[in-house]
Amino acid sequence: MSTWSDGPEPSPHPLDNPARSALTGPQAHFAERRGRLLRYQPEVSVWVALPGTGDGTAAEDWADAAALAGPGGTVGLAGYSGPSPDGWEVTFRADGVQLVDAGVAAAPDEEAVLLGPADVPEMLDLVERTQPGPFMSRTVEMGTYLGIRRGGALVAMAGERMRPPGWSEISAVCTAPEFRGQGLAARLVLAVSHHIRARGETPFLHAAASNTNAIRLYESLGFRLRRKTTFLALRVPETPEEGDRRPSAGQAG
Repeated sequence: MSTWSDGPEPSPHPLDNPARSALTGPQAHFAERRGRLLRYQPEVSVWVALPGTGDGTAAEDWADAAALAGPGGTVGLAGYSGPSPDGWEVTFRADGVQLVDAGVAAAPDEEAVLLGPADVPEMLDLVERTQPGPFMSRTVEMGTYLGIRRGGALVAMAGERMRPPGWSEISAVCTAPEFRGQGLAARLVLAVSHHIRARGETPFLHAAASNTNAIRLYESLGFRLRRKTTFLALRVPETPEEGDRRPSAGQAG
């Protein structure tokens, strides 16, 4: 039985597997490769990019992930929905949402200052206090980071993380607890969006599905839900015996 087709299957959307789209595109200079597997340099970002987002991942891909992470190491996955390998421990799993620009009123902010490597200690301290998501010592190199200072101290920031072709993810949106409720996060999201738009790219972002306050804020700024997603961290077995055999796609984590 044949089926009618108007042409070739459509290419995957760059945001379906954003880490891989970024590491094979604008952020290739941050990539480490083994076989078909890509990952960001560990001091830049936690994300590992599998060839696909589901059941098509081969045993060889998991073996390469284990080799890159090392025994007991962690493999971070954004948007992966397939099974995890036998013997690997799921150390973190969270449902998330992916939102895209649908009319964001992007605008510069006079109070926002450009952050760079010299600001990393303060940025890491703010991240530690607010927990907006993974942020490493060189994450600041992934794109534009803007902050707001009060009394000389960094009290709010936002910036760019994964950058698939034509897109840029707004991330590390956080405000010190004592300065919340002043609209600083919204202002910084709009300011970072302005920088992204100025390059001819489109802003997008991720949020935990349980963070309904943040989602409402982003939707009020002009973002809309594109899809639901999953964030996952897997621990590589310490020894081959711990996983019984070479990593293979097995039971779902």
